[in-house]
Amino acid sequence: MDLSLDRPGDYLFVRRVTERGITVVDRELTRSFLLSPERAVEQWPVTDARALTDGHVEEVLALKPELVLLGTGIRQQFPPAAFMAGFLRKGIGVEVMDNAAAARTYDLLAGEGRRVVAAFILPAD
Repeated sequence: MDLSLDRPGDYLFVRRVTERGITVVDRELTRSFLLSPERAVEQWPVTDARALTDGHVEEVLALKPELVLLGTGIRQQFPPAAFMAGFLRKGIGVEVMDNAAAARTYDLLAGEGRRVVAAFILPAD
């Protein structure tokens, strides 16, 4: 599904989402990654939302989000409570959704200038 045909602004945006990859601007990523409007952290070592721990929270917080979107693949899958609590203790909201919904929401919020970070989980090869 194509999400955007033109570059909408001066931020990293998601152009396309498929089951096996996500295109950020013009580069297709096929491994899990973190995305903020200014930076992509490639090869985030997560392949399943159920494997997320409070240790993964710090990697996301390093991008200084006000809101975190967790894309869990082609279907919404909730991570363990310890992962969610790591953000809530810092006063940062976290929303869990499938990758396509997370991409649409990320693009909307980034386009509004919000400090959003999307964590996309993609299946291992």
